[in-house]
Amino acid sequence: MHSAPDAVLKTLADPTRRAIFERLARGGEQTVRVLTGHSGVSQPAVSKHLAVLRLAGLVRDRREGRQTHYSAEPQGLAPLMDWIGLYGAFWRDRFDRLETLLNRMDQ
Repeated sequence: MHSAPDAVLKTLADPTRRAIFERLARGGEQTVRVLTGHSGVSQPAVSKHLAVLRLAGLVRDRREGRQTHYSAEPQGLAPLMDWIGLYGAFWRDRFDRLETLLNRMDQ
């Protein structure tokens, strides 16, 4: 079973999915048709990528008549940000220790 950071990383590892997510994050809500026009892949492929992004909690959809509008779900990045935060604290501690050691060596 994958942890939440694994699912987000695996989902965003695909360059097409990452580009779709980034387009939605920067450009706001868009339809599959608009996303297909900018993606360089077929509409069925874009729809499949959107389904994977939605499953990972990175996009949400809204039906309006016959069209589905997609938007980025920034909260979906939270597991990844939490994971990065843990390692940020780890490395800050290591660099602080290294700085202390180097300062002692200079004296």
